[in-house]
Amino acid sequence: MIGHYDWAGGREAMLRFGPDDGPVVVLALPLFEEANRTRAFAVTMLRALAGHGIASVLPDLPGTGESLIELEDVMASSWTDAFSSASDRARHVASLRGGCLIAGNVPALSRWYFAPMAGESLVRDLVRARQAADREEGARFDNKEIDRDGPPIELTGNRISRRLLRALREAEPDALPPCRVVRLDGDARPADRHVPGTPLWRRAEPDNDPALAALLADDLAAWVRRCES
Repeated sequence: MIGHYDWAGGREAMLRFGPDDGPVVVLALPLFEEANRTRAFAVTMLRALAGHGIASVLPDLPGTGESLIELEDVMASSWTDAFSSASDRARHVASLRGGCLIAGNVPALSRWYFAPMAGESLVRDLVRARQAADREEGARFDNKEIDRDGPPIELTGNRISRRLLRALREAEPDALPPCRVVRLDGDARPADRHVPGTPLWRRAEPDNDPALAALLADDLAAWVRRCES
């Protein structure tokens, strides 16, 4: 079901899944282009979660999706404040990739992270993509531009404020307990569980993986039930 939520900066769209009662999970998508590549996957996962009798919400962040706010006007606090407002009824927080960087200030009974990443890695990936594109055109992007004052910087097709990039570069996933981390088999970093699958966020176009979505929904449902008991 399509709904909305209100925050200090306005009103944003939000998808709702599952029953009207029982535990509720709020999910933070990855940031920037990774959100577009994984949105269908996230929806498939939350629909599978509803099959376990667990409700969920998937909010659009300011500057993303159907938001009327321009991304270049978004600050880090815009995302954390909006996500907190969208989590009003949620007792559990789930996050994918860079979404883990904005979910830490939500009071929650539990946290569940899939493939979490540090903000420094996120910004580095954005810069590398820009530098690769510039090389093809005979140009060169200096990542020190982020530390200088100036207009928004275009990275992966998005105009992003330098303040937001600097804030994200310093951000880390908030692993307040109880927190469960799941990663793909190809990711050697520590996790509570490693699962088979491919990184959809690395693909050139949006894609889906229903088998992985079902597997993650099973894991998240078991985690929510455990933390509810």
